[in-house]
Amino acid sequence: MKIAILGSRGIPNKYGGFEQFAEYVSVGMVNSGHEVTVYSPHFHEYKKDSFKGVHIIHKKCFESKLGSSAHFFYDYICLKDALQKGYDIILELGYGSVAISYLLLPIKKSIIVTNMDGLEWKRDKWSPVVRKITRWFEKLGAEKSHYLVSDNKGIKDHLFNAYGKVSDMIPYGAEVFSTPTLEDLKVYGLHPYKYFVLIARLEPENNIEVVLDGYIKSNSTYKFIVVGNSNTAYGSTLKEKYKDSGVNFIGGVYNINILNNIRFHAKAYFHGHSVGGTNPSLLEAMASGAFIVAHDNIFNTSVLNDSAVYFKNKDDIASILTRIEQGDFEKKNMINNNIQKIENIYSWNLITSQYLELFERALYENSNNYSG
Repeated sequence: MKIAILGSRGIPNKYGGFEQFAEYVSVGMVNSGHEVTVYSPHFHEYKKDSFKGVHIIHKKCFESKLGSSAHFFYDYICLKDALQKGYDIILELGYGSVAISYLLLPIKKSIIVTNMDGLEWKRDKWSPVVRKITRWFEKLGAEKSHYLVSDNKGIKDHLFNAYGKVSDMIPYGAEVFSTPTLEDLKVYGLHPYKYFVLIARLEPENNIEVVLDGYIKSNSTYKFIVVGNSNTAYGSTLKEKYKDSGVNFIGGVYNINILNNIRFHAKAYFHGHSVGGTNPSLLEAMASGAFIVAHDNIFNTSVLNDSAVYFKNKDDIASILTRIEQGDFEKKNMINNNIQKIENIYSWNLITSQYLELFERALYENSNNYSG
């Protein structure tokens, strides 16, 4: 098959979720004998035209000048180019800035598969107008794509209930972490199992204030570490609000080994995401052997089941923290169950195979499009 992957910030991964996905899956598909291309913005620091057998096409993206709106133009340019090249499958990662292009471009030969990501229109940071527009983008993505991928049961149910669309449920992946070291902790002045940690984009829908308010209410003597870019308006608000508490904002950390060590050696890892699908950082926490305290919603519970402790408000957090310090939870069983899930459900090899099975089925169902 000739496959193009669009909608990421390119490979090798330097950013996060979709970029990690694009790297692992594209390389896996090449190793399975397929011809794979990943589109990358020109500002990516990796300038070569191939990576581990994956072709890379660099296209101009004027994000530095236009901000996030630049991606509407960038995605249009990438999709137009991919359609002209006649790939068998075009996999779009997310619908947000490419949905308009589905209306503007003639999609004739290639089969469009869209990973519908999370419920972007629910994000608290958006104004009512932006939420309405984003919901329309979701509708376009659902209706104009040939095939849809949902990464979580909650997303799958939403697509069917809202638009009557059936989607293939294929999650993100992760690799089990097996090389812990204390060296990475020293940089941040951390001691093993003497701190709690939350790793996330600092945005309201990630329930950061709920967690931190609960931490303060608990009167815990342990440190609380927040990892994420805090050089934003909301980040500044958080730092000001919690400046006299035991909360330390250490900024963004993008080295996966350092992140894994921070998670592995934490007393507990807090996951407050509430509007996404299967969040990559949650899978990474599971794979790192962290004890997880998660926000109680369908996206998190469908992944973790009974292998986590759940919260809804700051009172829950305060109670959970007290119980953790008293040793009330069977951590070992929960951690082992989550690692087994990574190995049996969320491994990159399995996920790559599931995408290839979908692509093969799509080509069979649209056999006139298949070029071999």
